Amino acid sequence: MASLIPKPRKKLVFLASGRGSNLEAVLSGIQKGKIPANPAFLVTDNPEAPSIQIAVGHNVPAKVLDWKSYSKKEEYHLDLLHTLEEISPDLIVACGYMRILKPEIIRAFRNRIINIHPSLLPSFTGLHAQKQAFDYGVKFAGCTAHFVDEGVDSGPIILQGVVKIEEGMTERELTLAILKEEHKILPLAVKHFCEDRLSIKDRKVSIL
Repeated sequence: MASLIPKPRKKLVFLASGRGSNLEAVLSGIQKGKIPANPAFLVTDNPEAPSIQIAVGHNVPAKVLDWKSYSKKEEYHLDLLHTLEEISPDLIVACGYMRILKPEIIRAFRNRIINIHPSLLPSFTGLHAQKQAFDYGVKFAGCTAHFVDEGVDSGPIILQGVVKIEEGMTERELTLAILKEEHKILPLAVKHFCEDRLSIKDRKVSIL
């Protein structure tokens, strides 16, 4: 009987700007053998981002493209594109990355960029989504793992996690509850991608 040859692990690059808790969630899943992936690099726009230490702690090299050091911001986006092309990842995972990716990057990695957003898209796009939901008075909030397209938080939805807003819940409590769901669905979305289980048709994502 011929032996089964395992599929090569997907090469991952992470984009992060902040504390990196979602980065930690995905890297922990890889380390535990739950996600068949090779975490190749973290790329960050913030030289002081705590996510750098999280990456280093998981033996993932970090590359800093300091946003503030670029007087011409188009040069930052060009350097980011060249960096990603040089690494040539199978998947880019945006986890707390605070820059809008330019169309050139989206086109180069079409349907190979996953983002986590703290709302039930298409509601409450953009910044401060938790506060938007809290101030609006919705009864359910949550988070969305989605592919990135040229719009803002408008790409095909992979998974969503729902949080019920209980009576008396504070905005801080809601934010933490949503973050807990983010730590569940982002690693799962990455796992599905790495196992070739995601299919997109008419912007609808099916899990095979």
